[in-house]
Amino acid sequence: MAEIVLIRHGETEWSAAGRHTSYTDLELTENGEFQARAAGERLKDRNFAAVISSPRRRALRTADLAGLTVTETTEDLAEWNYGKYEGITTLTIHESDPGWWLWRDGAPEGESPDQVAARLDRALAHARTFLPRGDVALIAHGHSLRAAGARWLGLPVEYGGRLRLGTATISTLSFEHGREAIATWNA
Repeated sequence: MAEIVLIRHGETEWSAAGRHTSYTDLELTENGEFQARAAGERLKDRNFAAVISSPRRRALRTADLAGLTVTETTEDLAEWNYGKYEGITTLTIHESDPGWWLWRDGAPEGESPDQVAARLDRALAHARTFLPRGDVALIAHGHSLRAAGARWLGLPVEYGGRLRLGTATISTLSFEHGREAIATWNA
């Protein structure tokens, strides 16, 4: 049975520093480019019916370096909009808002968990339309793909906060006895 393959973009300067990065369009670091090529090596035996990417440069560059031809881009795969917290680390945010948790509270002047869930539900529903023809690659960002993992399982976005996801990792959404399952995570 075909799978949805989640590919997180390679490292950027901000991801390496733990800074929240949504709409700021950063390039990959040298290490991020290496990571993207390595992800491509792990994917080289897969044939994709569709390769759908976030429109951010870091995702598109990861696809290119991994040897994947993007068939379409969508804002539905863009990273969680962090609003006022763009470019800031969680540690710094906790200095003024110690109880804040993105997965429950959302981002001030950014997106709520429900808004992120709606976007990722659309992206997953769209990806499903290609599964009768083969695997589908979704190239995106850490928090948006963690949210996708939770939503694939029918869970609230909040559960994505419990799914760690490193840069340039590969995860697969699959089925077990006809029900949605995660076959691999953070590989």
